[in-house]
Amino acid sequence: MEEILIPITFFICTFGMVFGIRYLSNKEKMAMIERGIDPGVRKSTPQPFLSLKFGLLLVGLGIGLLVALFTVRGVFGSQMNDIEEGQGVAIYFGCLGVFGGLGLIVSYIIEKKWLDKQG
Repeated sequence: MEEILIPITFFICTFGMVFGIRYLSNKEKMAMIERGIDPGVRKSTPQPFLSLKFGLLLVGLGIGLLVALFTVRGVFGSQMNDIEEGQGVAIYFGCLGVFGGLGLIVSYIIEKKWLDKQG
């Protein structure tokens, strides 16, 4: 009996979530129209540094993977088969987070300098 309740609950909750999001989005647009605001304005604003942000994020993640690879091989060396799986994975995720964050910080600094220079 429990095996059938899980898929049914999943599909009901998924439908409810999609319906709720669409309903609230429609209510928001109607409220904007009532106040005289164009609901399409929000979507048309350009984001000039979006590709820079994603590029630096991916470069940071790539550098993080390389650093993690060299760290794991340097620390554990020939004992690669003897280490616990969690130790190597922790190093990889830590380096990904640190270097991805550094990429986003560099992106912010570049954007900030450009905006200060513009006005």
